[in-house]
Amino acid sequence: MSDEAVRLGSTGLKVSRLCLGTMTFGLQSGEEEAVKILDTAFDAGVYFIDTADVYPLGGGVRLAGTTEEILGRWLKGKRDKVVLATKCYGATAKEPFQQGNSRKHIFDAVHASLRRLGTDYIDLYQLHRYDPDTPLEESLGALDDLVHMGKIRYAGCSNFPAFRLAKANGIADGKGLAKFSSVQPRYNLLYRIIERDLLELATEDGVGVIPYNPIAGGLLSGKHQPTEGPSEGTRFNSTPASEIYRERYWHEEMFATVEKLKAIAVREGVSLVTLSVAWVMRQGGITSPIIGASRAEQLSDSIAAMNYVVTDELDAELRGLTDQYLTGPALV
Repeated sequence: MSDEAVRLGSTGLKVSRLCLGTMTFGLQSGEEEAVKILDTAFDAGVYFIDTADVYPLGGGVRLAGTTEEILGRWLKGKRDKVVLATKCYGATAKEPFQQGNSRKHIFDAVHASLRRLGTDYIDLYQLHRYDPDTPLEESLGALDDLVHMGKIRYAGCSNFPAFRLAKANGIADGKGLAKFSSVQPRYNLLYRIIERDLLELATEDGVGVIPYNPIAGGLLSGKHQPTEGPSEGTRFNSTPASEIYRERYWHEEMFATVEKLKAIAVREGVSLVTLSVAWVMRQGGITSPIIGASRAEQLSDSIAAMNYVVTDELDAELRGLTDQYLTGPALV
């Protein structure tokens, strides 16, 4: 395993420079392939693993928890070698109280995740989204209790805009509760919204940033052609959630940008995936980009980013080509 590690924000927790996302496990990727993906990442030094109780993405309530179950079976004998993160918010059953960030749902969700993962603690437990129906004080109080009970080690959030992250940690400071140690936003060369405020806030407040979608759901692989439509088995045409990815990235303007980025990658002698992940890694405030795959062989180019350095000159060039993606709505 690689000795390279980075602190999660201002905590003392050290995590791998890349994080493995698992949302394909159980739908896009069967368990056998999921195990290959996990083994490939782990053997390359990626020991920070992120999941959620609603995964696999696009599986709905029927398959919710399947990903954690697959991960739990793989973790046997390895738990002390892995930094494990999971999340709650989404519906895991049909009852109205089995979703959101209420105290009840957070406690129920943590215990269900612990059971599926086959562990007695979770290293990083995250609120998957902001819940407008639950006061932040209630959610933060529940997370603080879970920290003191030893069920979770650190609390984090996902898809929180800067002002909500600031408000949450302000409340936690004022009440002496566990703060959010990390935030998980969408971030890549085609979606740079978090540079407007979230990255600076996180850096100043010591909040780790674990960005997802560093290759824009696969569009930054450079393999997709708009005239041919989304290929079967890809993020853009494989699950009920594929419509979300097409809405995010399947746009003529973005395809034009990808062609320009491909030319730069060819000139630099690396794959566009490696270039894209390495660019995210080198940005100030970033802790560990979340990489993912539906097949193990797809991981090699992302993993190669750990050994590729984006120079200041190259960073400036890539920024100049993608500055238009600093605008747009701040939420996913």
